[in-house]
Amino acid sequence: MSSIEEFIGCDVFAVAGSFRKRSKYAYKVLLDLLEKGKKVYPINPKGGQVEGLQVYKDVKKIPARVGGISLVTPPEVTEKIVKQCKETGIKYVWMQPGAQSRAAIDFCREHSIEVIDNACLLRG
Repeated sequence: MSSIEEFIGCDVFAVAGSFRKRSKYAYKVLLDLLEKGKKVYPINPKGGQVEGLQVYKDVKKIPARVGGISLVTPPEVTEKIVKQCKETGIKYVWMQPGAQSRAAIDFCREHSIEVIDNACLLRG
């Protein structure tokens, strides 16, 4: 099974990014996962609500065990979030185009976190 299939096979997801407008890619990824019937936790340091869901300020605040996370964040934010993934036991990280950094990818690989860094979830 490929990393993408394993990621999509998770039941509980997090999406980190901006949810200000439906045109934002994090918002689009959130909607895509919701349409597939997945349980999704949005993450943004500003908190708030999106699509009737509470937006959590960081990964460690999510009240459930998350299987996979989609990152639509600047690379320096991605580097912080992958460390939270290790702390919380998230096994799959999908860095959307523009969110990748060599340091974050290396961190994931060094800590046995499956990382997808060469595809867009909306096209995968």
